[in-house]
Amino acid sequence: MVGWVGVDGARPNATHCALAELERAGKVDLLITQNVDRLHQKAGSQRVVDLHGRLDQVMCLICGEQESRKSFQTRLLQANPFVTDYQHIARPDGDADVPDTYVEKTTIPQCELCGGVVMPDVVFFGGTVPRARVEACTESLASAGGLLVVGSSLQVYSGFRFCRVAEKLRIPIVIVNEGETRADDMATFKVEQSAMNRLVAAIDQIIPSQESKSA
Repeated sequence: MVGWVGVDGARPNATHCALAELERAGKVDLLITQNVDRLHQKAGSQRVVDLHGRLDQVMCLICGEQESRKSFQTRLLQANPFVTDYQHIARPDGDADVPDTYVEKTTIPQCELCGGVVMPDVVFFGGTVPRARVEACTESLASAGGLLVVGSSLQVYSGFRFCRVAEKLRIPIVIVNEGETRADDMATFKVEQSAMNRLVAAIDQIIPSQESKSA
């Protein structure tokens, strides 16, 4: 409730836009993201699997009914008018360290359809990624020319598993990440120093930006 305003207002960075350009150029068949912020979609990527779900919607644990996060936020604020007392606690990552006394008096709206418990439509630590998402990613890899890893240490197995799949398929694995990753020993090629900037610069050379096209 506290952090959602910052998450909702977040905008894609140059790397998000570079990956969207790669898709438009026919170089990316499927984008698999462990992020839940939907910034890839905001940047223009169309074929995306949100591996860990979406923070922009909530779902009922009883009946599965989904509701937009904006709609649920409205209901949250109406049920908890004291929220203005702790807006300053929000952090840039969308989380918030809320005092126990505030947690105790917070009212969480129920599902409007069945009265069940509602939660963000994301996979939290310890949860399981839905099988259908994993299968969609694996099927895409089976026909891909390679796997490009961007901006991830791959410490979470849900993403690392696809490196193992790519290795078994014997297709190239290219890693663009500053710092070590769990798949460094599998990589065909790795860009580490100023990795993100080099990726964006390379895309700009291959696919001129909209500004350059109109100039």
